[in-house]
Amino acid sequence: QVQLVESGGGSVQPGGSLRLSCTASGTIFSSDSMAWYRQGPGKERALVATWNYGGASNVEDFVKGRFTISGDNAKKTVYLEMNNLRPEDTAVYYCHLPRWDRQFWGQGTQVTVSS
Repeated sequence: QVQLVESGGGSVQPGGSLRLSCTASGTIFSSDSMAWYRQGPGKERALVATWNYGGASNVEDFVKGRFTISGDNAKKTVYLEMNNLRPEDTAVYYCHLPRWDRQFWGQGTQVTVSS
C-alpha cells in the first residue's frame, strides 16, 4: 500500500513561483515512477511531468521552460518547481504513482494564480 501526500500549493500573482512536494509512504521500488497531474476548472486532468527513481524525468511541452520536476530517493519525495506562473496554471495538482495492478493518487493541492 502506498500513500501520497502533496503540499506546497497556494495563491500567487502572475509571474510568481511555487514548489510542490509529494511524499510517498509505504513500499517504493526502484522501478517506480511518479508524476504530477493537474485539473483546472472545467478541464480534464492532464499530465504535467514525470520522474522515476532512476533519475529520468520529463516535463510536458505546455509548461516546459517554466516547470521542473525532481526527486529525492531517500526522502521518497518528488518536487514540482513552478516558475513564471500564469493564470491558466490555476488547478488542483495531483501526485500519481502507477503500478501494474493499481493507481495511487494524492489528495491534491490547490494552486491559484491571480492578480
